[in-house]
Amino acid sequence: MRHFLLAHRAPLLTWLILLLLWGLFASISPVTFFHGRIYTSLLSTIPLTILLALGMTLLIIAREIDMSFPAVIALGGFIFAWLFQHTGSPLLALLGAMAGGLLCGLLNALLIVQFQIPSIIATIGTQFFIGGLTTVLADGLALSLPEIRDTLLHTLLTGRVWEWLPAQALWSLLAALLLWLLLAHHELGDNINFIGDNPEAARLMGVPVNRMRLGLFMLMGLLAALVGVLISVEMSSWWPNQGQGYMLLVFASVFIGGTSVLGGRGTLLGSLFGACIIGMLEAGIISAGLDGFWTRLVYGVMILAALMIHGSMLQLQQGRWRSRFFK
Repeated sequence: MRHFLLAHRAPLLTWLILLLLWGLFASISPVTFFHGRIYTSLLSTIPLTILLALGMTLLIIAREIDMSFPAVIALGGFIFAWLFQHTGSPLLALLGAMAGGLLCGLLNALLIVQFQIPSIIATIGTQFFIGGLTTVLADGLALSLPEIRDTLLHTLLTGRVWEWLPAQALWSLLAALLLWLLLAHHELGDNINFIGDNPEAARLMGVPVNRMRLGLFMLMGLLAALVGVLISVEMSSWWPNQGQGYMLLVFASVFIGGTSVLGGRGTLLGSLFGACIIGMLEAGIISAGLDGFWTRLVYGVMILAALMIHGSMLQLQQGRWRSRFFK
């Protein structure tokens, strides 16, 4: 039992924080948090952050980072909206958006692997390039998609199951399950952790480091484009700054969930719970009667507190906390 708790301390701590936070908000605003409507709303928005946080978690475990995903969200949504308007085929539009996301991930990976540019620098550059390209292609104008609500794709991606459960919540849970199985029970997951722990040693042991990086960046691009599609389908429209606002949400979810900022250690389940915490915060803050501008302050406090808690737990496990404190 002790071994289980230590091995899963990050997701368990994050789950405990989520429960405490829910209890706090429910006691402050029981009318809001004991009504099912708010959970339908949260389950339509939190899954988007979850999908992005899953891909980012894998990248950070492998000592990489992607700062371009907000622009990829916008590009994926634009490709979907443009193709749907011009072909009338939601399936073709979806495939085109996914292909666009994969190409964006490929571009990031090539800059990092072939030109040896640090991922944070390369993806900041591609964020501006992809975002600017999207704005130019759209001529800075939004696209309306009222007909998408009459398609099967709308039902499959963002419809309501049992009239209250958004379909995107099920898709995000499915993605979390598949990626968790890959990370925890597959050779690819071992390689990701090995690369994050020591890339050079992993390369010497025969791990295809560059191919793994390529796959991870393409996965992140795919997930970002999918989020762009989900937003466009849910809102029946696309706008040029569609992906803005997700950067803070995603990184907060990942680090609150217990993924190490240094790589080599992370948890997808923790990131999932972290995304739920971040998604609940804004609703709880407003329900408590505070102004919306308190949200970023609380996000910052939560991130710092989570980093300190997870760091302290790791040092306690390794027996180093006391010696560092009294050094």
